[in-house]
Amino acid sequence: MSIPCDIAIIGGGIAGYTAAIRAAQAGKKVVIIEKEKLGGTCLHKGCIPSKALLRSAEIYSTLLNADTYGIKVAEGAVTVDFPGVQQRKEQTVEQLYKGLQYLMRKHKITIISGAGRVIGPSIFSPRSGSVAVELADGEMETVVPVHLMIATGSRPRTLPGLPADPAQVMTSDDALVMEQLPASILIIGGGVIGVEWASMLIDFGVEVTLVETAARLLPGEDAEVSAELTKQLGKRGVRILTGIQLKLDTYTYKDGQASLEADTGEGKVILAAEKLLVSVGRQANIEGIGLENTDIQLNKDVIRVNGNFQTTEPHIYAVGDVNGGLQLAHAAAHEAMVAVEHLLGNKPSGTAHAQIPRAIYSHPEIASIGLTEEEARRQGHDIKIGKIPFQAIGKALILGEPGGFAKVIADKKTNDIIGVHLVGPHATDLLSEASLALLMDAAPWEVGQVIHPHPTLSEALGEAMLAVDGNATVI
Repeated sequence: MSIPCDIAIIGGGIAGYTAAIRAAQAGKKVVIIEKEKLGGTCLHKGCIPSKALLRSAEIYSTLLNADTYGIKVAEGAVTVDFPGVQQRKEQTVEQLYKGLQYLMRKHKITIISGAGRVIGPSIFSPRSGSVAVELADGEMETVVPVHLMIATGSRPRTLPGLPADPAQVMTSDDALVMEQLPASILIIGGGVIGVEWASMLIDFGVEVTLVETAARLLPGEDAEVSAELTKQLGKRGVRILTGIQLKLDTYTYKDGQASLEADTGEGKVILAAEKLLVSVGRQANIEGIGLENTDIQLNKDVIRVNGNFQTTEPHIYAVGDVNGGLQLAHAAAHEAMVAVEHLLGNKPSGTAHAQIPRAIYSHPEIASIGLTEEEARRQGHDIKIGKIPFQAIGKALILGEPGGFAKVIADKKTNDIIGVHLVGPHATDLLSEASLALLMDAAPWEVGQVIHPHPTLSEALGEAMLAVDGNATVI
């Protein structure tokens, strides 16, 4: 049996369901093919569950330090009920999952549960792009769309030589379903995922060692942001090792301890912990989806696309992690919107990577958009910088979180804002004003003229904008 439709989407994550809703709003008949659960990585294995755990860790840490706010908590009265933490996480995910299912019904989007595989020209269509779907009961369905969108997402990368056994070596997927907290953990990878897990687990009382082969944590972020985060995590007890080389062939597991050897450049050390967490990035899910039956071209291990997210077969699009762009949920959703607008015959405006905000939910939080200071100088910009420490902001002191800063980078010649970097309390919530400023090609003085309510954390960004031209009022 064949199912005709206007648009078929392989993958029901944030890119897939965003595309489906927008297309359905335009009156198109849409089919989503999803082999696991609607919502994908972000809802079930990434953004939402990890941030729910981070919130519980934050509450626990705050209670342990309640005396700094003049609140006395009886010794031993605050403990972690980790099964309860996990239950709250699951309840949050389930509530959002039900809401997403409602949206599918509201927009009359057909969901087919099964593994989809693109097929070549056949009796169903003279061109590739139809999808054979293997259902759970072994039966087959064939979806025949006018346009196909591939939104199969990504999965955690693993390291060859380490066992694929979550009892010893975990990915972030495995860590999300831990039944109990380990006493100690070694996190391999100081990027976004590794930093968030280090911040969370140290707050839960786990002994954390965080290792990164690059010279610093978060090598893609501004160097001053990286330095501030390293300082803050170190003050909270995280052991941080950067610029090291791990010798994976030395891995052993004995008496409940995983260990391996590392070269620090100054000598060899043995790293040991109850658990290992591998957080070395993610890889696109391109296997087993029938790409060999098409003329779609790959760029290394991702699908090659143009500015409208069309593959080398123009009626087939690829959005989200599978195309090698920024591996961020909001970037995937934006790509999906651009792709749908294009196939509808409109002229969408694509967004450069420099205009996509980045958010890290560690403690302190990190949020950034645009160029880092190093990137700006490397690209030949003559820059001017404004920087305001949160300790100069009343609301940060009220919250008891004076660490960090707001940093604005502008081009001296054009006076355009080309980068904004925040590290400190609620940084991820503050960044949207900077995103709008970059979209509107605003100058720092224009954002500085915005009246920011007092006392709020948003004053840090306003003052940093003024500081670019030496006009800050708080320092």
